[in-house]
Amino acid sequence: MQISAGDLEFEWISDWAELPSADSAARGWAHHGAAFSTEGQIVTFHPTESVVVILTPAGDLVRSFGVPVTEAHGLTLATHGYMQSIWIADNGRKRDPDHDYDYMPEPPVGKVVRVSMTGEVELELDTPDIPAYENDLFSPTSAIAFDDRCGGNGDIWVADGYGQSLVHRYNAAGDFLSSIDGTEGAGRFDCPHSLWIDTRPDAPELLVADRANGRVQVFDMEGGYIRTIGADYFDRPTVFANYGENVLVGELNARVTIVGPNDELIGYLGDNTPVSEEPAWPNEPGENDIPRRTSRLVEGLFNSPHGITSDDDGNIYVTEWLIGGRYTKLRLVG
Repeated sequence: MQISAGDLEFEWISDWAELPSADSAARGWAHHGAAFSTEGQIVTFHPTESVVVILTPAGDLVRSFGVPVTEAHGLTLATHGYMQSIWIADNGRKRDPDHDYDYMPEPPVGKVVRVSMTGEVELELDTPDIPAYENDLFSPTSAIAFDDRCGGNGDIWVADGYGQSLVHRYNAAGDFLSSIDGTEGAGRFDCPHSLWIDTRPDAPELLVADRANGRVQVFDMEGGYIRTIGADYFDRPTVFANYGENVLVGELNARVTIVGPNDELIGYLGDNTPVSEEPAWPNEPGENDIPRRTSRLVEGLFNSPHGITSDDDGNIYVTEWLIGGRYTKLRLVG
């Protein structure tokens, strides 16, 4: 099966990833990200367990290790000196297969942590001490560092996509500095789901996936508004990845969008937007209205992209939000 967008053509490779605890993985409602390491490996998360999974581009398991989070919802890598670490935005809650896929009964506790490539906690960020959190939830969905790789100062940006729809800035030591809410630009954020630092311009830019508003807002690295991208071609922009002179944007409503260097739409991969209108999407209704893994998965069409990354050879890796997860590789063929 091959799919294309613009002049790019890919082979669709299903069930690409070798996951540990496969029986357990089949039960969990996957809700996580993916990243590509300096060692040439794909870093992602187990659908059910609090376990980071590291894979080769061929999908072979290199290693896995536990981390003290509920959900590795947002996952990015940061370089400092010769070391690389994993930033995890833990939204603090996870749907439990033992409770009919309702959220776990414990009160949600969102947090942002940086762990080593073997799982040791290196830094944890506190919930900002601001009025927005006096009585309301902190439920972060993305964290990214303005790190050495970007020529940055180490600042960390955090999106509270499932809490108060704010984006926060911390310094490299983890001290809270400031927040933006979108009113600096195109309008108030509504689920700022993911963040990305775009290093293509001479001055790096912060991209905010303003998901429920169907747009990407762009800021400088001080939080100053620059412009808005894609209000006329995005549906639900969810997650970013570099792709040469382009940017990949995974959209939850069933496609991967390729955006060119001048913010122009290159095309869509695996576009399957109507599936999001199906009953119980991203899953399907089961007995007693308990959701079960969907039978609507089709090669060449996405169901619910939630994590995305690419490798040095132009291949793309997509993780999806559904029971059992879905790990797909798009191998560049032309």
